Amino acid sequence: MAFLLRGMAADGSIRVVAADTTDLVGEAVARHGAARTAGAALGRTLTGALLLSHVLLKNPQDRVTLRLRGDGPLGGVIADAGLDGTVRGYAHNPEVELPPRSDGKLDVGGAVGHTGDIEVIRSHAPYGDPYASNLELATGEVAEDIATFLAVSEQVASAVLLGVYFGPGGEVERAGGVLLQALPGADDAALDLLEANVKAFEPLTTAMRRAPLVDLLRDELCWGMGFELFTDPALPLAFACRCNDTKALDALAYFTPEERERMIREDGGAEVVCHWCGERRWIEPERIRSLAAEEIRCPDCGTLWYRDAQTTMVREDELCACGRPVELPY
Repeated sequence: MAFLLRGMAADGSIRVVAADTTDLVGEAVARHGAARTAGAALGRTLTGALLLSHVLLKNPQDRVTLRLRGDGPLGGVIADAGLDGTVRGYAHNPEVELPPRSDGKLDVGGAVGHTGDIEVIRSHAPYGDPYASNLELATGEVAEDIATFLAVSEQVASAVLLGVYFGPGGEVERAGGVLLQALPGADDAALDLLEANVKAFEPLTTAMRRAPLVDLLRDELCWGMGFELFTDPALPLAFACRCNDTKALDALAYFTPEERERMIREDGGAEVVCHWCGERRWIEPERIRSLAAEEIRCPDCGTLWYRDAQTTMVREDELCACGRPVELPY
């Protein structure tokens, strides 16, 4: 089971958030058919988004989106997480596999790229507009980029550890993350000890293979700092998408009626694949044709103007792409 732990150290001056995401990262890698390098980038991003949700969000309905876009062959990686413990995400090119680095580790930085940006978007549902912050990539290794983002954009010094370890058969054997944040009032002695503990700590997934996560927090990363665990039992985590049959059908509304009829004629229907989770849904011809009754399209060029009970694509009296004035049924 994937789970998240929250706690404090150094008399409440250091925030601790940690997660064992082995199961959900394994599911994500399998769903997307990701290679090891791409899977490691995706797993780190999924875990990082979950950690960020617990330091950036307050309302259980809010979501945080973490996106890294670099000049590497991965083409970008994105994850969306919330305080409810759910996360989803994908890599643009999940088949990317690179040779290991000189130290034997997976070359996630090379896959993501070293030039580009990290973007963090906070969505406040059902109120308010999304708030986005972005920063140039530091390394493309995900953990370092999240730590840099928190230090620069949030003005909070943080240590971030992320890892995904693949077994000999290509399965995800361990995955997880730890976020340690210095809060206002943290004294220099506590921060020096924290820094020393982090420097002495081995790679996270190596440590997770020999000891429970809570023991690693208490006995190693927060050694000598009086670690206090707040989550007992731990908070459950899961890879979960919000796609459904209705949203799959909605996606077909952006094809012209002629294109949809061609799908029916050539394929007998349409297969819609969710890019977030890889779920495949088959849409029958009668459901595809039902879209026509909901639509108002430009009589000249066929551009979609309006769908019944859906968001208006254009406003009354605007000009269509072809130059015709828009006329809506209200």
